[in-house]
Amino acid sequence: MEKSTHLLQPVPLHTERTLSTLVENRSAFTLESCELSVFETHQRAERVPLVFDDLVLTSMLRGKKVMHLFEAPGFEYLPGESVLVPPQEVMTIDFPEANWHNPTQCIALAISKEHIQTTLNLLNEHFPKAETDQQWRLDQEMFHLLHTQELNDIINRFLQISLNDTSREKDLLAGLALRELLIRLMQTQARQFFQKNYLKLSGSHRFAHVIRYIKENIREKLEVEKLSEQACMSRANFFRKFKEEFGLAPADYILKERLKLAKEYLRQPGHSVTQVCYMAGFQNLHYFIRAFKKEVGLTPKAYQSSMMA
Repeated sequence: MEKSTHLLQPVPLHTERTLSTLVENRSAFTLESCELSVFETHQRAERVPLVFDDLVLTSMLRGKKVMHLFEAPGFEYLPGESVLVPPQEVMTIDFPEANWHNPTQCIALAISKEHIQTTLNLLNEHFPKAETDQQWRLDQEMFHLLHTQELNDIINRFLQISLNDTSREKDLLAGLALRELLIRLMQTQARQFFQKNYLKLSGSHRFAHVIRYIKENIREKLEVEKLSEQACMSRANFFRKFKEEFGLAPADYILKERLKLAKEYLRQPGHSVTQVCYMAGFQNLHYFIRAFKKEVGLTPKAYQSSMMA
């Protein structure tokens, strides 16, 4: 998995005298529809088990873990990533690098079944999927997620409310943020799912077909009218349903695809920034440099140099 550029704001660490343990020290915050736990570890450890009664979204804030789930090989778990874990599923965690100067820190957000179901019912009733045989759902197969900007922003906002808000309406604000978090989570899952499966599904799912068309014509001018024709939908309906499915307008999705392709070219030797600009489908070099820096945090040239170092 590519390293994320969207990182959550870390929570202040405990001092040594306020820790009850050096391994997965837990601070819990109970809200109306969920429970937020903040875990921090200050020494190396292996095979530490963790389990929740509700579905839990875990998100890394700092450090590195190795996560073992579903009896599969362990995988590195880093800041900018989240893992969705079903109820009663045991997470077994290694902390290969944790020490007092390099702690790990993550959150675990246990969400009530009732709140999840209410949100899904609301979405399925008022925002039905473009394919009539599909419904909104949390996809347990897409459990390891690289943060999008939208998911990152709402998790940060939820943390701000949960940890710092002292108003009477705190639970109401947290509930609204939690509903948005679930929506952004499903949109992030959809983006990763179709990135992985668009070829296989392009003959049976209109958005998979559109994504394939975008990828195969990324250097061409891609207008919403043409994409809506590929989806066999009106322009307005296509725009609305695409944004509901993926959390991005079609033009923003295309921009991210071009920037992702540009990063691939920049990691390869022998390409100038100007060449990469046009190879990735951009028509204006200054716009490309500005958009790349906004997304990645580095200019294309600086990114290219960092990859060659």
